[in-house]
Amino acid sequence: MAELWWIYSKPVPEDGRELWTLFLQCSCITVVIGGLFYNWMFASLEYSWHLSVAMAISFSLLLLLTLFLVHPARCVFSMIMPTLGTKQGRKLLFSTCIMIAVVNITPNIISNIKTILQVIKCICKNSSDSLLNSTALLETVSWEFGDAIQETIHSIYKPMNGHFRFSLLQNSSLIYQKMHLAGEKISREFLSVEVLVKDSVRVANRLAAGFFMLYLCFESTWYLKNYLTDLRFDNFYITKKLERLAADRRAAHLLVGSSKKLIRPTGLRLSWEEVALCLVRAMLVTVALMLMLVLVAMDHFAFSVADTAVRKAAQFSAVPVTLNIRYKVSAGLVPFVYKIFRRPPEELLLGDFNKTYHHHLVFSSARCRISSPTAPNPSVLLVVGLLFCTLYGTVLLEALARRLCRRIAASFFPSREQSRALHLYGRLARSHSKE
Repeated sequence: MAELWWIYSKPVPEDGRELWTLFLQCSCITVVIGGLFYNWMFASLEYSWHLSVAMAISFSLLLLLTLFLVHPARCVFSMIMPTLGTKQGRKLLFSTCIMIAVVNITPNIISNIKTILQVIKCICKNSSDSLLNSTALLETVSWEFGDAIQETIHSIYKPMNGHFRFSLLQNSSLIYQKMHLAGEKISREFLSVEVLVKDSVRVANRLAAGFFMLYLCFESTWYLKNYLTDLRFDNFYITKKLERLAADRRAAHLLVGSSKKLIRPTGLRLSWEEVALCLVRAMLVTVALMLMLVLVAMDHFAFSVADTAVRKAAQFSAVPVTLNIRYKVSAGLVPFVYKIFRRPPEELLLGDFNKTYHHHLVFSSARCRISSPTAPNPSVLLVVGLLFCTLYGTVLLEALARRLCRRIAASFFPSREQSRALHLYGRLARSHSKE
């Protein structure tokens, strides 16, 4: 492995064997990166498969030529991997989390809200239908009661018409039509909102992902540029070259006395500045996690409400309505005559109407088209949880990733690393002489 890395980090291969070894290394790297690039474009950014294949092949060929021919490009590309463990990699992971939430969680919430609206629409339609049917019952009652009145009363006192007329039944089709149009309008509005949210977030995520990838390359290039041009940049590590230089000049005490200011690139100890930055970054990741948990809680809440609404609507019992009409007609002599003879008044029963009518108010029906509630996908929650665990891991490993970037740059440019070690040794010597 050390020999392969030495061939990979050399500016120019020395012989044909090293040349072919370098070409095979670059080919293997481009095949793996091309496959990951295709999966990222097709699965995460939701591009079409033929565009993803074309872009992956073009990107792989360009990457192969660049890695094989340009030595600094190999260094920049090698530093991109640990740079994924820094804030730029976190931005890409945040972008992936947002895309997963928009593609999977948000449509699920909208689908459950549509189910709740379907339940409300079904209840409104059936209750209005049952109410209109009750007007038909009232019309039947009025006609039967009117007939009883006209049959009982003498023709001299008979009213012209003892019937009631209800006009609501004539507008029932209009009511159904308006309810149907209202339901269709709500469905279209929800569909348009869902499509707009999906398209907007998809475009925004593609732009953000492209920008983050370009900025990731820029971050690695910027680090390499500062490493090559600024001797003070990221130069506070006790490297082997610095230890060897101090031992040759019999000044090992400089490294011991400055152990609080310098750290070893292979160690796990973090400086106070690195610890403070880790805490700030962890707080930012926690805020993003809270927002994602709110979205997940909304998904579960919408499913719970939709599931309860569907089950309760199916359990609605019909409300019985009983209408009892009793009409009694009798005739008798003048009351004071009975008072004179001290006899109780007698009545002549002319008619007796006593009838009971039954009706049921129905709020739900099996004919209603209600889509079943969509439960939250546990695999989506698992993926989001793993991504956030990775985000917290990048917070803790960001300082180590920066050290790895420095070691990669040092292996590609050993002469520059020697100059940086001399510069750091001179700073330590001057500081010690002042003290």
